[in-house]
Amino acid sequence: MDRWPINPRRVAVFAGILVFILMVMDFNARLENLDRLKKQAQVMSVQATQVQQTQAALETQVAYAGSDQAVQDWARSEGHYVQPGDQPVVPVGQPGAASIQSEPSTPTSTPMPNWQIWWQLFFGQ
Repeated sequence: MDRWPINPRRVAVFAGILVFILMVMDFNARLENLDRLKKQAQVMSVQATQVQQTQAALETQVAYAGSDQAVQDWARSEGHYVQPGDQPVVPVGQPGAASIQSEPSTPTSTPMPNWQIWWQLFFGQ
């Protein structure tokens, strides 16, 4: 009667196996988390590189915009300025021809039918 119905050695082995299984499951979860974090780090690295490239391009544009060359380019293309020594060309009409005067046309709005207004509101097309 000194024998126990439950063998302590077997209980210890089963408890050890259970602890080992739990440790393997935790290790697997940590490996999955590590893999997910590595993928996120790779995406963030790519985004950071793109942001740095955009910043470098914008800094280049800012440096150009503040330069004398940018002012000269704008003055010649959009400002219609000439430098000393340039020969400006001014188009003139033919002698005796009537001058062409164009009036800016204002677009007229046509009222939309109600069904089209509702269609636009609901479907946005």
